[in-house]
Amino acid sequence: MNKFLSPIINAFKTKELRRKILFTALIFLIFRIFAHIPIPGVNLLKLKNLFSQSEFLGLLDIFSGGTLVNFSVMATGLNPYINASIILQLLTMVFPKLEELSKEGEFGREKINQYTRLLAVPLAAIQSLGMYALLKSQGIIAIQSPLTLLSMILTMTTGTILLMWLGELISEFGVGNGISLLIFAGIVGRLPVVATQTISIVTGELLVNAIVFLALAFLVIAGIVLINEAVRQVPVHYAKRIRGNKIYGGSTTYLPLRLNQAGVIPIIFAVSIVLLPSLVGRFVSLIPNKVLANIASGMVSIFNTNGVFYNIIYFILVIGFTYFYTAITFNPQKIAGEIQKYGGFIPGIRPGTPTANYLNYILTRITLAGAIFLGVVAILPAILKQVTGIASLTIGGTSILIVVSVVLETVKSFEAQLLMRNYEGFLKS
Repeated sequence: MNKFLSPIINAFKTKELRRKILFTALIFLIFRIFAHIPIPGVNLLKLKNLFSQSEFLGLLDIFSGGTLVNFSVMATGLNPYINASIILQLLTMVFPKLEELSKEGEFGREKINQYTRLLAVPLAAIQSLGMYALLKSQGIIAIQSPLTLLSMILTMTTGTILLMWLGELISEFGVGNGISLLIFAGIVGRLPVVATQTISIVTGELLVNAIVFLALAFLVIAGIVLINEAVRQVPVHYAKRIRGNKIYGGSTTYLPLRLNQAGVIPIIFAVSIVLLPSLVGRFVSLIPNKVLANIASGMVSIFNTNGVFYNIIYFILVIGFTYFYTAITFNPQKIAGEIQKYGGFIPGIRPGTPTANYLNYILTRITLAGAIFLGVVAILPAILKQVTGIASLTIGGTSILIVVSVVLETVKSFEAQLLMRNYEGFLKS
């Protein structure tokens, strides 16, 4: 117990680390206060009922940090920023100037971050208008005046800008990645509510199911940690080079290929697409035309989140998007060129195109294992819901992945700062 607590004690003994921890906690407190300041004119009871029926809105609420379900002044949350980040990342692969900018070190990253923030502002305004249209169609919001509507959109957009600023403050003066930690705080902040609901309904046979669920949840978390940390190390040798009186190279390093290169992005893309037919069907089913309304009702029934068809499509989409995003973020031709440029080679493989083909061969196979695991994690909550019969225990695979990934990232960042001050870290080798 003392070994576990010693890093925390040592951190609070260090003035700089103590200041970072307390600053991060203060930002969390400010964030949670704003998360509970609602925008006037919204029926919160109807809004919560709507969110309980839609996983798509639940996904948006995850990335808003839990602010959307309360329709607070930060209702759009970090969704526009995340969308802007994904768009800029994709555009970097398309436009050579952006790709060159991304290679310019800290200056290039700062410029891309600036473009991301600027793009997030109009996206926040568009999403605010979309949320207004959605809530008005469901009779949840009663705003009629154009001036009132404009003030609501400006408030929600400003809330997103404020939330981005808070996240950057954590990254600069706190511990870990600020944006990730705010999303993490929103997810974890809802756990007490879920736990209370579960305790109130778990009796008799459900108690056994709850124990089984918790055991499986522990295994899933352990599996996520294993997959996130798993790498395939490809040996790279560098030939000796003589320049003047000095010898360079002659060393052996490893190229780490992660089992899960894409992270949580494939699940985000997949769930957004697979939930779209159901969301559109709910809107169309409200129109007076009976033919279209019947078709829409059938679409909602087919894409029921607890149905077999929905989960099969979801699973396939996760695998497809894992390969797609991995292909975007990892370029074997580029890596092979860099290795050849510095006089390196993979033992038994010729430099250049054969090296690129070899890396692609390995990546294709290890990505399959990572993609299947992500697909299982994505549909596992629905399976557990059917097996245990406890709906309130079902936590989305996206939430689990985000929580575990952020914890690992933050612990590593914290450990690095402790080790720089000659303290023993959290992680043991």
